[in-house]
Amino acid sequence: MKPSAPRLERRLPRRLRAALAVGLGAAAVALAVASADSDDAGATAPESQKPAAGTVARTGSPLVERGRDLYVQGCSDCHGFDAHGVEGVAPDLHGAGALAADFYLRTGRMPLADPDEQPMRTDPIYDEEELAALVAYVGSLGGPPVPGIDTAGADLARGRLLFTENCAGCHQVVGQGGILPGAVAPDLQVSSALDVAEATHIGPYVMPKFDQLGDDEVADIAAYVTSTQDLEDRGGWGIGHIGPIPEGMVAWLLAGAAVLITIRLIGERTTR
Repeated sequence: MKPSAPRLERRLPRRLRAALAVGLGAAAVALAVASADSDDAGATAPESQKPAAGTVARTGSPLVERGRDLYVQGCSDCHGFDAHGVEGVAPDLHGAGALAADFYLRTGRMPLADPDEQPMRTDPIYDEEELAALVAYVGSLGGPPVPGIDTAGADLARGRLLFTENCAGCHQVVGQGGILPGAVAPDLQVSSALDVAEATHIGPYVMPKFDQLGDDEVADIAAYVTSTQDLEDRGGWGIGHIGPIPEGMVAWLLAGAAVLITIRLIGERTTR
């Protein structure tokens, strides 16, 4: 049989019973306080410690955080404070990667003064350190990295063939650019091999992506494009390298003008 409560109390010393009572009471108070703190933490936190609505977690290297600051200052008006884009204004940058950020920022195509304008190449507004920070921040949002490209062993003949098949319809056979419905195909006379590689993967503005091309094929195209930037006009006047048909038309016009002048001179002599 178990001893009754009065007998158990008589077996324990008075001091021990007091110590147990104090310990149990303190534990109960501590548990009650902890439970209240955990339930009311969000409600009692100071306003300065609460995250503002729409903020993005600032985690990562100092370079990424610097890029985040630059993004808020120069890009968030169009792409949104959280970089998820604004419908009808600018696209979501999550998944765009360092690839897109490097291409658009390094070539001065972004930021745009007017979102409705076509992004055209110009001088970048950011220096190299700022560019690196912005590219690092956008890259931290996910997406492809900046591609590597090596044109040392490229095949220029294959590059010209691939460029003629895929690019010359808009950019002209030697990269002088052209006019499209609602857009301008820019000339490629200052484009680097990296510019070409990035553009084939991005498809900027109305240009389609060419992801079906392998790395070697992209390198061949890039090598051909850069080879057109210092052409030697062995036949004389290059006329802007605008192609054989326009050049032929100019030649016929000049020849026709020469014939008319010759006829006029002969006619004047005959009259005299």
